[in-house]
Amino acid sequence: MLSVSHYEGVSFASGEALGYQPEFQSSAGRIISISDVWRAATRIAPYIKRTPTLVDTFLCERLGTNVYLKHELLQRTGAFKVRGAFNRMLQLSGDERARGVVAVSAGNHAQAVAYAAKVLGLRSVILMPENTPDNYVQKTLKHGAEVRFFPSLAWAFDSASSFESEGYTYIHPFDDRDVIAGQGTIGLEILEDVPDVTDVIVSIGGGGLSGGVACAIRSLRPDVNVWGVETRGAHSMSAALDAGEVVELSEITSIARTLGAARVGALNFELAKEYLSGVTVVDDTEAVAEMFCLLDKAKVLTEPATSCTLAAAERLRDNFGPDSHVVLILCGGNIALDDLFSYRKNVT
Repeated sequence: MLSVSHYEGVSFASGEALGYQPEFQSSAGRIISISDVWRAATRIAPYIKRTPTLVDTFLCERLGTNVYLKHELLQRTGAFKVRGAFNRMLQLSGDERARGVVAVSAGNHAQAVAYAAKVLGLRSVILMPENTPDNYVQKTLKHGAEVRFFPSLAWAFDSASSFESEGYTYIHPFDDRDVIAGQGTIGLEILEDVPDVTDVIVSIGGGGLSGGVACAIRSLRPDVNVWGVETRGAHSMSAALDAGEVVELSEITSIARTLGAARVGALNFELAKEYLSGVTVVDDTEAVAEMFCLLDKAKVLTEPATSCTLAAAERLRDNFGPDSHVVLILCGGNIALDDLFSYRKNVT
């Protein structure tokens, strides 16, 4: 049995208490298993926050069920990404640590890798497209990373291999087993905080968060529904599931920048097929309206890539009864005030 881990004085329930079965092995176990997630939880515990999952009475009344918000936007760097970044980087060899890491991101992954590298004493280089919002650039620089700009995100991804050839370790934002397992630790916390959980709603960008969380929860509680959500114009997972294979969107048109993966990870596509109960696609206008609802009623400022979970909950409400326990993962809150005002003026 895996050892108990601690997040700032709050311990996980034991694996037995959560129904952990060492012999359990799904067909997606070749990607990650529940054991990988438990090991990740122990590994990253000293470096991350153990974020709360809190009931929201307004949303309970609105949706006619028990609704909880997983406040992952309170995580270090303001988003879930540090979990996967730390889990990947803590397993580097001494030689790899000495050479440093490289990552590609126009958002939360950039900050996460820069922050984790700073904490671990590693050199980091972040490759960004030239249109990256300034708030992400400045926060990444603040954590000590070297930032290189490219004409587009695709160009930045294509350039990562040249840094690998120089000895840097590439930290992929979502299509990496260790990154996925790190994100999956959110699922363990949800199971501990809401033992009667029936449904979890999670955003999908490249699919690392949804894949890790769904694997963790469904491996321990196969009866729980894990619902993915995307915004239209960044719906690469629903497009892939419809096609039966990973496809690439010709253009990202959604304002939910942190969902802006033109194609989902191959590993995460397999996890989605195995574990997700469905993927709901909502419009930008719905996500922005719910962003202001969360700000007004729950007093939290999220990204549209996060508030889309509430829009999905509204669409899925016929699946919930008065005895359901529904958790929305608020995965990030890094939004610039200029964007907030722009959304209020131009999108709602």
